[in-house]
Amino acid sequence: MVPDPTPDSVIQHLLDRFDGTRVVEAWGERSIFYNPGHKLPRGVYFATVKEKDGDNDKASRLDRAGMFRLNVGTTRPLFLERFGPPPARPGKGGVIDGPWDFTAPDILTPHPVYGWMSWVAVLNPSANTLADMDELIEAAFEKAKASYKKKVG
Repeated sequence: MVPDPTPDSVIQHLLDRFDGTRVVEAWGERSIFYNPGHKLPRGVYFATVKEKDGDNDKASRLDRAGMFRLNVGTTRPLFLERFGPPPARPGKGGVIDGPWDFTAPDILTPHPVYGWMSWVAVLNPSANTLADMDELIEAAFEKAKASYKKKVG
């Protein structure tokens, strides 16, 4: 459990919890990749922590002081269980359609851009919300491991 989640403590928690993972900074966020033995250039990512808006992702208004967003690439069945069918893919620079407020802290939503791919997101998660996401995060990690295995043979 992460008692007072911050971007750094969430990342450290994921690294400590999941063997074979590493952090790569790119695209204005820190991504957690599964890449045991560094056999792939980056690996397969399953979670990211984003602390600033990007050119094609401003829906969460991460320009507000102290805001960050945890993003997790969970499985389609778990996404369906929480949110129903994934929304349609938005156009470039767009946001998925739906009833979600992507600026509200501590509320799990589909990812504002990648929800169509079964990614989920939460702004400034509390310890309880992070614990409630455990199954989603575990499934994302297992999905990354399976994808990694296919890529390396």
